[in-house]
Amino acid sequence: MTDRLTALSVDDEYLNLVLIEEMGKKIDLDIRSYTEPLEALDFLKNNPIDLIFVDYMMPGMDGLELIKKSREHYPDIPIVMITAVSSDNELKLKALEFGATDFLSKPLNLPEFSARVNNLKQLRQSQLLYKNWADVLQEEVEKATQNVMQREHETLQVLGSAAEYKDPETGEHILRVAHYSRIIAEQLTTDKDMQQEIFHAAPLHDIGKIGIPDTILLKPAKLSPEEFRIMKQHPTIGYEIMKSAQSTYLKTGAIIALSHHEKWDGSGYPRGLAKEEIPLCGRVLAVTDVFDALTSRRPYKEPWSFDQAVDHLKKEREKHFAPDAVDAFLSRLDEIEEIYKTYSE
Repeated sequence: MTDRLTALSVDDEYLNLVLIEEMGKKIDLDIRSYTEPLEALDFLKNNPIDLIFVDYMMPGMDGLELIKKSREHYPDIPIVMITAVSSDNELKLKALEFGATDFLSKPLNLPEFSARVNNLKQLRQSQLLYKNWADVLQEEVEKATQNVMQREHETLQVLGSAAEYKDPETGEHILRVAHYSRIIAEQLTTDKDMQQEIFHAAPLHDIGKIGIPDTILLKPAKLSPEEFRIMKQHPTIGYEIMKSAQSTYLKTGAIIALSHHEKWDGSGYPRGLAKEEIPLCGRVLAVTDVFDALTSRRPYKEPWSFDQAVDHLKKEREKHFAPDAVDAFLSRLDEIEEIYKTYSE
C-alpha cells in the first residue's frame, strides 16, 4: 500500500485551491481541485478518494451540504471543513453532525495544516490497512468455506458409493440420478440452496440398501413377497442412518431416502404418503430413480430404451409420479438425454 493518498479540494476561490495544493505537495498528498461543488461530487462518485477539503461559504451548494452528499459515497474518510468563521461553534457542531472530521481556519498556515492533515493521513492509512486485512481475512474465510464444502461433497459421494458397493447399480447411475434431479429441482423451485441440496443429496437415496442381505439385493430374479417385504425396509434404514446428522445435505438425504419410493396416488412405501404429503425432494427422486432404473441393466432385467422409459413416466403421471415433476423432466428432455448419453454405462 502506497503512502501517497488522493484528496479532493473544493473552494470557489481559485487562489485558496492553489494554496491547499502547494501545502499538500509538501506532505506528499495528491490533491484534485474543483471550484464547482457539483463537479467535485461527480468526480468523487467515480474515483477513489482518501480525504476531502471543503470550504464552507460557496455559491449554489455550501460546505455542509457537500459534506452530507459526500458521506453518501464515503462514510468513513476524513473530511476537513475550511472556514473563515473560526469562532462559530454552532457551525462547527452542525458540520460535525453532517460528517466533518476536523476544521481548518482561514487564513491557512503551513505548520497547522501539516500537523492536522498528517494526523488525518495516518487515520486514513489505518483505515486502508484495516480494510486490506479485512479483505484478506474474508478471502481466507471463503477459501476455508469452499474447502469444507468440497470435503462435504466428497463425503456425500463416498456415502453414495457405500451403497453402490453392495448394489448392482453403478457409479454412473448415481451421477445420472443426481444430474436428472438437479434439472427437475431447477424447474420446481427457485430456491438455489434447495436445488443444490437435492443435487448433492440425491446419491444417498439408496444408502439404506447396505442393510439389505446380499441374497436379496443381488438376486437375478423377481423377489418373493417376503424378500420384497425386506427390500422395502431400505428407505427406513437409510433414514435412520442419516436422520441425526447436522449437515444440511445429510438431512435432505435422510428425507430423500425415506420418501423416494412413495407414490403420488398413495400406493407407495414405507408410509403410504400421497400427493403434497410427499416431500419435494422425494417427488423428484421418485421420477429420476425409476427412469434411470428402467434404462439401466440389472441382474434381473435388460435396459429399456430411452423413449420407452419416457413413455412410462407419461403413463404413470398422477399415479406413481407427481405431475409437476414429470412435466419438469419432460420440459428439459434434451438435457436429460445428454446426461443419459454422457454418463452411459
